[in-house]
Amino acid sequence: MVDNRRGAILLIMSAAIFTADVTVLRYLSPDVPFVLIIFFRSLLQLLIVTAYIRMQDSVPFTSPRWPMLVTRGITSLVCWWLYYLSFRKLDLALASTLTFTTSLFVVLLAPFVLREKIGGKRAIATILGFIGVVLASEIDGYGVDVGVLLGLGSALAAAILIFQNRLLVKTEHTATIMFWIGMVATIGTTPGAILGWTFVSLQDLVLLCLAGALGTFGMLLTVEAYRFGEVSALAPFPYTRILFALGAGYFLFAENVSPYEMSGAVIIVICGLIASERRKPSMV
Repeated sequence: MVDNRRGAILLIMSAAIFTADVTVLRYLSPDVPFVLIIFFRSLLQLLIVTAYIRMQDSVPFTSPRWPMLVTRGITSLVCWWLYYLSFRKLDLALASTLTFTTSLFVVLLAPFVLREKIGGKRAIATILGFIGVVLASEIDGYGVDVGVLLGLGSALAAAILIFQNRLLVKTEHTATIMFWIGMVATIGTTPGAILGWTFVSLQDLVLLCLAGALGTFGMLLTVEAYRFGEVSALAPFPYTRILFALGAGYFLFAENVSPYEMSGAVIIVICGLIASERRKPSMV
């Protein structure tokens, strides 16, 4: 049964958890190699999802479509790498805002990947959305902050993930997809984690595990939200993450948001909602 209220609550919870994930990592010692962040994020997802699948009778670990699952895992690894790097270089509010350009990239890629016609309204909304990025990033024409490029790269990778998911969810259980993501990303980061391993204090180890678990549970809550609620009805609620990021940035790290960042964020949110609207099917 459709339960939009329950779906909305789950999405708001996931927004808070995703913000907590990147907030926890701010307390890591600067001596902790960055690769360990991705390694523990991957490992914790692998362990949590493995435990979940073992408790289920109908969820398989394997799939005949494993090459596509491996590709999906590699794309996730790239996405996570760019995502966490962007949060290291930008304030929480701006980095969170840039994640919502994913819907704009989906609109840009849809005509090429799915041969979809996007329509004039969505095309204009997409263009205005990227103007919002320029405004929020305070790009002055003399250079672009590398953190902004990392955030946009992460959003682009996330858009590619959406297209991959559309193909995989037709035959694969969500937990199976997440298991393969965790396995591929863990294998992919293990060599770097071994080579870059330095002494990690107990506090940093706890923070790495906590962040990895938070990221995994945030993803699981997001999946569950769309299991109960309608996509169109739930569209505004992921944007509550910006509010959580603003609060965490201001109260924990004394980050102040400029009028340009706030204006750009508003433009991106509005245009993202318009771009994500489902087109009504033609009656002919």
